[in-house]
Amino acid sequence: MAVGSSNDFDLVVLGAGTGGYTAAFRAAQLGLKVALVDQAKIGGTCLHVGCIPTKALLESASFAERIRHAKDYGIEVGDPVLDYARMAERRDQVVKRLWTGLKSLVDKNKVTWIQGTGKLDGPTVVRVAMTPNADNPGGERVLQGTDVILATGSRVKSLPGLEPDGKRIVTSDDVLTTNTLPKDVIVVGAGAVGVEFASMYHDLGVKVTLLEYLPGLVPLEDREVSQALERSFTRRGMTVMTNARFDPKAVKVTKAGVSMEVGPEGKEAANLTAELMLVATGRAANTENVGLETTRAEIDRGFVKVDLKSMRTREPHLYAIGDVVGGLMLAHTAGHEGLLAAHTIAGDKDTHPMDYVQQPRATYCRPEIASVGLTEEQCKAQGLPYKVGKVPFQAIAKAIIGGEYEGFAKVIGNTETGDTLGVHVIGPHATDLIAEATLAFSLDATPWEIGASTHPHPTLTEVIGEAAMAVDGRSINF
Repeated sequence: MAVGSSNDFDLVVLGAGTGGYTAAFRAAQLGLKVALVDQAKIGGTCLHVGCIPTKALLESASFAERIRHAKDYGIEVGDPVLDYARMAERRDQVVKRLWTGLKSLVDKNKVTWIQGTGKLDGPTVVRVAMTPNADNPGGERVLQGTDVILATGSRVKSLPGLEPDGKRIVTSDDVLTTNTLPKDVIVVGAGAVGVEFASMYHDLGVKVTLLEYLPGLVPLEDREVSQALERSFTRRGMTVMTNARFDPKAVKVTKAGVSMEVGPEGKEAANLTAELMLVATGRAANTENVGLETTRAEIDRGFVKVDLKSMRTREPHLYAIGDVVGGLMLAHTAGHEGLLAAHTIAGDKDTHPMDYVQQPRATYCRPEIASVGLTEEQCKAQGLPYKVGKVPFQAIAKAIIGGEYEGFAKVIGNTETGDTLGVHVIGPHATDLIAEATLAFSLDATPWEIGASTHPHPTLTEVIGEAAMAVDGRSINF
């Protein structure tokens, strides 16, 4: 839509990440007139400096590792020669291709794309400082919407006193815009982002030291998964330090890299040095400078408060989705929230409230990790009666054939109701396999029903079926 045309919309979506564009496209499909606003390119963090470029690099790293084992498959190729600049080029090509596809979907869904910095002026007005380009000279555009969705996402954050400089102390944003590798790296934080980059760096020949403040890696996952990942990383040659304590203000930066004193609480600290430090200590919601003070929307611990039945804030016509509301802070979860908000705004009465327990979690390190539902520790904390079925990938023919068979699938069932409480997978293609478990949760399938469904042989999917049968001690192949 050209500058100067009608500014009245049924829905204005502020933020064009996964949640924002999903909400905009679905709302348009439901017959609403929609404007989608963002200061950057459509796709947001996930596409441009998050999920997609990270996974592209992880794919290159994983491929290199497979080549190193080509001889195991009867193929002589020699050691791979790594060209990280070429990997980075491919990373950017993947992003560009997906971005181009997204741009075409804007037109296909008849959504009005407006590039500029938007800010709320009350609950249903968005003032946009237009980005000057060939189509417009800039200036301000005022958008009036019957409803508005806030989807402004999040940004990387560091530890107090530890300031990334983009050179020696970096964030994931910095890594995803460079085309060079360090010889060694200290990764601070072993959540999903930290373990993914640690895994990638190691497979690309970088010496890795991984630090985690808490007692285990990927602390939000099941404890057995955390323990298995730490064993795998250590076996591969990474240095893993949990319960790691250091003074962020005491980290020294030199021309050659960084140095720091790190040690478990109450024990002698060790001196660590590396060419690079990657800070992977979480993300902060973008709730500042978006005009929330002009509305009645509430902020709680940095996140916008919403009704999970609709994603509506305290303002009847202002909704919020994605990282700004907290939750799991995952792209696919933001998309689901966007769908819920769009359907609610369109008047759909047959919607279901957000249930974060039923949202899948996926981590793309090697071995991959994926889960949905409660961990065993959460079951214990809630006093739920439960039983566990656990089957290793070593019992699955396709895993042996593929040469990747570390890890396991774990299914947790309620001993009284028979319900499925949690499914946890660590191993090859775990992030693909978890979709079956997610569907099972959506359909209220029990472990017995999951196991009773036929899983084709030989496939990796059998690990889910076998673990589900193992809940009742009925696994066939283990």
